[in-house]
Order: sequence, then structure tokens, then C-alpha cells
Amino acid sequence: MAHEAGETRSADAAAPRHADLGLRRSLTLPYAVLYGMGVTIGAGIYVLIGAAAARAGMMAPLAFVIAAILIGLTGASFAELGGRMPVAAGEAAYVREGFRSERWSAAVGLLVIGVAIVAAAAIGVGSAGYIGLFVDLPQPVIVAAVVLAMGAIAAWGIKESVIFAGAMTLVEIGGLLLLVAAGAVTEPRLLTRLPEMLPQANLTALVGLVGASLLAVFAFIGFEALVNVAEELEEPRRTLPRAIFLTLGLTTLLYVLVAWVAVVSVPPAELAASRAPLALAFERLTGASQRVMSAIAVVATLNGIIVQIILASRVMYGLSRQGTLPPSLQAVSPVTRTPLLATGVTATLVLTFALLLPLEGLADLTARFTLVLFALVNLALIRIKARERVPPPGIWLAPSWVPWAAFASCVALLVADFAVVLASTFGG
Repeated sequence: MAHEAGETRSADAAAPRHADLGLRRSLTLPYAVLYGMGVTIGAGIYVLIGAAAARAGMMAPLAFVIAAILIGLTGASFAELGGRMPVAAGEAAYVREGFRSERWSAAVGLLVIGVAIVAAAAIGVGSAGYIGLFVDLPQPVIVAAVVLAMGAIAAWGIKESVIFAGAMTLVEIGGLLLLVAAGAVTEPRLLTRLPEMLPQANLTALVGLVGASLLAVFAFIGFEALVNVAEELEEPRRTLPRAIFLTLGLTTLLYVLVAWVAVVSVPPAELAASRAPLALAFERLTGASQRVMSAIAVVATLNGIIVQIILASRVMYGLSRQGTLPPSLQAVSPVTRTPLLATGVTATLVLTFALLLPLEGLADLTARFTLVLFALVNLALIRIKARERVPPPGIWLAPSWVPWAAFASCVALLVADFAVVLASTFGG
């Protein structure tokens, strides 16, 4: 009996424990950039151009440049923090280290999860609206099919998920590049009208540019999801900063080109009045049906769902490992090497929100919460830098003024947004 008990203990010790399995480090820099661009470039750019044109007119492309500079400051903070702590919990881990507070860490982690889930649910509903143009099925059926399918792909494996999302990213980026190419070929005024992008020396124009820049910031939200797959990157201390800066740089270039082609090919007022501004611009440039760009928008929305599910499930996994969430959520499948339970819980919550709750207006709320998160992350880096005498070797370090400037930019954007809300509420 003792011999059998010993054999049993040995077998138990040799058997793999799912909770102890680590995530597979399989993402190289190209995959990481594809993931970063996929989570950053989404359905938003297909609808934000019109709103930006309404506020800034021909200066709309400049608004994206200003937004990119402000967001780039926070991107630098994320790049350093990701090198210091390449863990799936991301923002929660950074705030935990910076503030030395489990409560702050848990609150931030849960907020990140909530934002990702609500964003995925909103995108799911939007996706169903696009798909409904091509498939005659009830919206709840389409929503359920889309969310469950994207959840299954996210559970399949991180490399497989990123390859799938990357393929969709290439399609949606290809659609934007197609618009740019159409403008370059058919619109001869792209270069001659460049001076119209420069700021005008009057208060109304400058206020419009500031408002459009605030709106354009929302189009860059998503790059920070890269830190939540840090445990699945090859050489994360080297790969993560490069992936963040490449993602922001390439996204900015694409946004500016698309915005300029759009405002030159369609008058800003007409662009602002359209529900599908890029589809309208594409039709105006090529004479092709708007359904072509609408089909690409479907791909963009599907891509947004899968990357948000990956994000929320990885933060759940990371918080579980920290002891904030139940330990069962850190279980990693020995077959797929992904957190299956965390992914399943995420997909279930996304589907619940998408089917049962009104989601109108949550995009603005999500963006405001994200700016609060960015401010906390920058404060965490400020505190970490202030405490240490010698920085850790082998990581990319942002200049000491960067997190201060990034924090100030987040606060300024929140204050400006609050002022705009007050003005629109009480000013009629």
C-alpha cells in the first residue's frame, strides 16, 4: 500500500498542472505590430473622419497629428513599464508597483476588463448592423454567432488568434490604403491644397482644431493592449517598446493620409453629414458602390471583437495570478496554451452585454475611462522612477520628463472634454 501511495504521489507530481503552465512566447515583432495595429485601427476610423471634419474642416488631418503626439507620450511610458514588468496584467501590475496598493491594482485591472468587454459588446452590435446588410437574419442571432465565433478563435491559441486578427487587420488596412491610392490616382488637388491643412489664425478655427484633436485621440486608443500580451512575446523587453512605437507611427501615417484624401474628395460639411464617410469618399473617387467599403468595415469590426476578447481574458489571467480574481481563471490549457476559462467568461460577458444592454454613448465613456487609466499609469511610472536610485539594466527608459508630460496631457484632454460637454449642455 505504501508503495502504491508513493507511485500515486509520483504520478501526481509528474502530471502537468494546468494552473502552473505559462503562456507560450511565440509572438515576434511583426506579429506584435499586427496585433497592435489591429486593436488600434478598427471601426472607429471609418466613422470618426466625418465627426473630425465637422469640427476642424480641412484641418482634420492635423488633428490626428496632434493627437498622435499626445498619445505618443503615454506610449513611451507604456514602453518602459512593459520592459520593467512584462506581465499579462499590464496596467494593473504597473499601478500596483507604483502605488504599492493592491486595491488600486485590482480597481484598475477590473476597469481595464470592463472597458474591453463593453467595447467588444458595442463592436459586436455594430458588426451585426453591417453584416445585416448582406445576411437576412435577426440581429440577436448575428450578434451571438459573431461573438461566439470570435471567442472560439481567441481560445484556439494566441499565435493562431493573432494570425487571424492580423489577416483581418491587413484587410481593413488594405481598405484604407485602397482609398488613399484612389485619391492619389483620381484627385489631382491632394498636393495643391495642402496649405489648407495649416491652422487658421482665428479663435473659432483653433477651438475646432482642439475639439477634433480630442476626438482623434479616441482613434488611437487600443495600442496599450500590447502590454497585455507581453508574456507571449519573444524577448519582450526588446520587442514591446519597438512594437508600441511602430504601431503608433504607422497608425498615425495611415490616419493622416486617409483623413486628407477624405476631406479633399468630399466637402467637410457633406462628409460630416454622412453615416459612412469613408464609403462616401470611396464612391466619390471611384464611382464604385459603397458596399465595397462597407464589407471592409465588417472585417474591421470582427477584428475589434477578437482583440478585445484577447485583451480582457489576458488581464483576467494576470489578475488571477496576482490573487485578485479566483485562481481558476489562471488555468492554462495544455493543448492551446491559452486561458480557456478566462476566455470563456469574457466571451459570455461580451455576449450578455451585447444582447441585453443599451450601448449608445458608451464609446465616449470608454474613452474617458481610458484617459483616466492612462493618467494613473503615468503617475505610477513617476513614482517608480522617483523611488529608485539606479534603473534596471537592459530595458528601454523614457526620459524623466515624459511621464509628467503624458500625465498632464491626459488631464488636459479630460478637462477639455468636460468643458466641451458643459458648453454643449448649457450653451444650447
